[in-house]
Amino acid sequence: MIYWILLALAIIAEITGTLSMKWANISDNHTGFILMLVMIALSYIFLSFAVKKIALGVAYALWEGVGIFIITICSVFLFDEPLSPLKAAGLGTLALGIVLIKSGTRKVVRQERNHAAV
Repeated sequence: MIYWILLALAIIAEITGTLSMKWANISDNHTGFILMLVMIALSYIFLSFAVKKIALGVAYALWEGVGIFIITICSVFLFDEPLSPLKAAGLGTLALGIVLIKSGTRKVVRQERNHAAV
């Protein structure tokens, strides 16, 4: 459970860092760049801990896919960027891809082996 929380924190940090990059560019405020650097670094740190127990493909798909999805939606509302029908279709395809990757990953059951002492 803790690893899923770490993955969620990685996603939140990625979203915050990316949105602060855009904010810094349109506001000429260097605070946004500092926030961006800190949040992107935290994002990778949290992701690196999350992949200890979450399959890399699933963790990366969720980290990047959910991040792109939320960043795109936030950019529409916060920065008045357009959401064309093609972008909306891409977001739908992205969401479907994330679900398929998560659904197609089996949980590995590790069996302990008893080795006979020689």
